[in-house]
Amino acid sequence: MSAARRVLCLSGSLRRVSSNTAALLAARELAPTALVLTLYAGLGTLPLFNPDDESGDLPPSVRALREAVGQSDALLIACPEYAHGVPGVFKNLLDWLVGSLEFPGKPVLLINASARGSHHAQDALCEILRTMSARLLAPESMPVALPGAGCTSEQILADPARCLELTMALSCLKAGIEA
Repeated sequence: MSAARRVLCLSGSLRRVSSNTAALLAARELAPTALVLTLYAGLGTLPLFNPDDESGDLPPSVRALREAVGQSDALLIACPEYAHGVPGVFKNLLDWLVGSLEFPGKPVLLINASARGSHHAQDALCEILRTMSARLLAPESMPVALPGAGCTSEQILADPARCLELTMALSCLKAGIEA
């Protein structure tokens, strides 16, 4: 029997009640035993990216992020769209990973938690991740049509259609890691 695969979940939202974070928490509950999903909680602690800071000792929060990415077998990302783009705080996280040795080749799956099917940020995120040498497990983000801001993981888990969408995303993730 092979060991469970570690998946680091990255939410692109800092909201206290975030539908993107809720989707990742619901995915953690629905994950098969072959996947262990862990939610990264340090998004708000990362300093603003400055390439000069990469030449010396990295800030502790950046070291922790890179270590978490390095210890994971894959990344599961749920990122909102803000002003037709990737929220600055999440782009900042990605900027800290550009020069890292832990990220290139990392399997990544994106889920889109927008009921309205926002695509600007998702398209931009795919382009950024390809540029960073991620191994995207699907050509586009997997849809999980949540009702909008403020839904909880409990509400998601109570909706069979949303559970099916997340289960399909997790199947794609598991297959991609094993490929």
